[in-house]
Amino acid sequence: MLTTGKIALYVTLFVVIVSLIEACLLTFGKRREHDAAFDWSEVWLSLADLTGRKLFALLPLSLATPVFDFAWEHRLFTLNFDSVALVLLVFLGQEFCYYWYHRASHRIRFFWATHAVHHSPNQLTLSSAYRLGWTGKLAGPVMFFAPLVWLGVRPEVVLAILSFNLLYQFWLHNTWIPRLGWLEHVFNTPSNHRVHHASNVDYLDANYGGVLIVFDRLFGTYVKERADEPCRYGLVTPVRSRNPFVVEFEHWATLARDVFTAKDIWTAVRYVFLPPGWRADGGGETTENLRKQRALATVRTRG
Repeated sequence: MLTTGKIALYVTLFVVIVSLIEACLLTFGKRREHDAAFDWSEVWLSLADLTGRKLFALLPLSLATPVFDFAWEHRLFTLNFDSVALVLLVFLGQEFCYYWYHRASHRIRFFWATHAVHHSPNQLTLSSAYRLGWTGKLAGPVMFFAPLVWLGVRPEVVLAILSFNLLYQFWLHNTWIPRLGWLEHVFNTPSNHRVHHASNVDYLDANYGGVLIVFDRLFGTYVKERADEPCRYGLVTPVRSRNPFVVEFEHWATLARDVFTAKDIWTAVRYVFLPPGWRADGGGETTENLRKQRALATVRTRG
C-alpha cells in the first residue's frame, strides 16, 4: 500500500530524473550559436537545496503548524468534499491564497530571503523548480493558506493541494516549450513563468499564479513574454557563488546586517517588511526605483 511518504519519495525521484534527462539533452543536444553553454553547477546547487530541505523537514520546527492548529480549532465550518462545485471552489480559494503568498514572497523582504533562493539560478531549467530554499518552514509563508483552514478545509488537505500546485509548476521551468495559444490566458504556462523568473526590469514582479494566471490578470500583475525582450534569468544582482550555504543564507545575512545597523527601530522594521532592495536613503534597487532609473535614462538618451 502506498503511503504519503512513499508517494513523496516517488515524486521526488521522478522530478529529479526528468530534470537530469533535460540537463543531458541540453548539454549534448544541438544548440544555437548564441546560446550559453549549459551550467551543471546550477543543477548541483538545486540538488543540494533539495537534500537540505529533506533534512530540515526532520526538524520539528514550523511557524505554519501552530497557525494551522489555531485556525482549525476556531474553524467556522467543517467541509466535506461531497460535490464537484465545492472541490472547484476550494481549488480557486487555494489559487487565490497562493497568488498572495507568492506576491508577498516578492514584495516583503522577510519572505523574499527564502524565496530568492528559487530565483537564484542564472539559467532556467527543470532543476530550478525544486530549488526552494532551506528556511521555508521557519519563515512560515504557508500561513497565507490559514484562511482556508479557518473556513473548514482540513490542514492536511490544504498542504496536499499546495503540493500538487508545486508539482504542476515543475514543467513550467524551461526555455524550450513555446507559447501555448489560448492556454496562456487561463493557465500558468512555461512562457508566463519565464517572465516570472526573468530579471529584466520590464518583467520584474509579474505572473505570480500557480496553476492559473487569472488572478494576475485580475490584479494587474500579468506581463506577456515578448520576442523583442528575451528573458534574462536570475536575480537583479546575479548570484555567482557556487557555495550552497552562500546561496541559501546570503539574503538572510544581508537582512540581518541591515536590521542591526539601522539607525532606529522603525527603519529596522521597514527593512524587514518593505520590498527587497529598499534603502532608508531612498536609493535602493527596488522594482520601482529600477523602473524610474530606466525611464530617466531613456529621457536623457532621447534628449
